[in-house]
Amino acid sequence: MTGRVLVAGVGNVLLGDDGFGVEAVRRLGAAGVPDGVEVADVGVRGVHLAYQLLEGYRTLVLVDAVSRGGPPGTVYLIEAETGPVEISDAPALDGHRMGPDAVLALLATLSAGTGGVPPERVLVVGCEPATLEEGIGLSEPVAAAVAGAVRLILEVLADETGPAKETAGVQRSGRRA
Repeated sequence: MTGRVLVAGVGNVLLGDDGFGVEAVRRLGAAGVPDGVEVADVGVRGVHLAYQLLEGYRTLVLVDAVSRGGPPGTVYLIEAETGPVEISDAPALDGHRMGPDAVLALLATLSAGTGGVPPERVLVVGCEPATLEEGIGLSEPVAAAVAGAVRLILEVLADETGPAKETAGVQRSGRRA
């Protein structure tokens, strides 16, 4: 296992706020990241992400729209469980409907079959959407939350690659995304 960190923005830019993860990693890439960190705009390519993770990453940071019941634009930092993952009745290989749980379940299956090692730590930086209706562009509260999410991701990366920092104003959770 290497010390590499992957930050992956997921979501569909054609479904309003579902494009949050893609926009956040676009801005993160422009801001610059520490050595040993890779930034990827995965979009709706969840299967691709699962295969990429087989290349060996210590930490995965998924960036996505996450509905948890808070006000639109609320940013969450969620520590996902890294043990065996089960998905619901949704098809595992529907590349356009693979949320974080489905990607991690596929990764677990691929790892078992190939001898690959999944990341030791999986974090989700999520934002509560206002709308997931067809349309290009983020709603006002989610667009306003992107800058704060990028700052949070940079703080997480500093924790993963250097000295720890405090993060204020972000809801943290140990529950699965």
